[in-house]
Amino acid sequence: MKIALADLISNSYFPAAAAVELGFFAEEGLDMTLELIFPVDKTLEVMRDGEIDFVAGCAHCTPHAFPEWQGAKLLASLAQGMYWFLILRADLGAKKGDIEAIKGLRIGAARFADLGLKQILVETGIDIDTDGIEIGPVPGALTGENVNFGVAAARALADGKVDGFWANGMGAEVAVRSGAGTMVIDARRGDGPAGAFNYTMPALITTDRLIEENPDAAAAAVRALVKTHRALKDDVSLATTVGRKLFPAEEAELIADVVERDLPYYDAAISREFVSGMSQFSQDVGLVKAPLDYEQVVATQFSELWAA
Repeated sequence: MKIALADLISNSYFPAAAAVELGFFAEEGLDMTLELIFPVDKTLEVMRDGEIDFVAGCAHCTPHAFPEWQGAKLLASLAQGMYWFLILRADLGAKKGDIEAIKGLRIGAARFADLGLKQILVETGIDIDTDGIEIGPVPGALTGENVNFGVAAARALADGKVDGFWANGMGAEVAVRSGAGTMVIDARRGDGPAGAFNYTMPALITTDRLIEENPDAAAAAVRALVKTHRALKDDVSLATTVGRKLFPAEEAELIADVVERDLPYYDAAISREFVSGMSQFSQDVGLVKAPLDYEQVVATQFSELWAA
């Protein structure tokens, strides 16, 4: 079987990668291969077309390949809450939480991830056009097939190609530690509008087809994820072990610190509150036309495994 991530050198979908590398999928009887397929819209399209079995990706992105949430389900949460960060050039002197500092700047953001930042701006009364904000792809981040967006964004910031970026925790960590960037918005930890936490989450996603034809594999994947959460909470140094197998040297030595900060959010459950919040966000940004029912979005038959 195959599981694909839209970003590999990152903490965003790290529990899925760790489940492969630490052997928890194998322990559950799944011979799982890990793939990087960028960008996320392509990742979901490849799953829709039957070439991969699972996606570790942004929950709200699912309707791109499965309109109105027809044909796919969330199996479990990789981590709770929206997981991208706004990083601005350090020389701007922006303070944490000061969203107004984004005015007049060029911000790099990946497709679909950018919707979260844009909605934060809407809800805080900032107009992208009036306030002279440019939000678009990071120069060079769309070249080639296997792009790791966060680290590419951090590199672009250091090179002066953007004034800031909206990307994952690894990109944020690299930029802040290098001195090139300052952390301005961390929605997972309370910056921005209160509802931003539930715009999206990193999730384990599969097709209705797989659930119907191979429910045992879907259940095994959830159990493997829960075991991975538990193992990383018990010994976060395992993240370094995984990172050294998958990441360049610099990021491999950073991943345990980034994952350690994420551990409080390592909970496989998907709440009704989350789905309600994501549903409203998805309607607000035009991803779906109608409110989403919980059972439409979540494979509830596996919910008892979340706390196993």
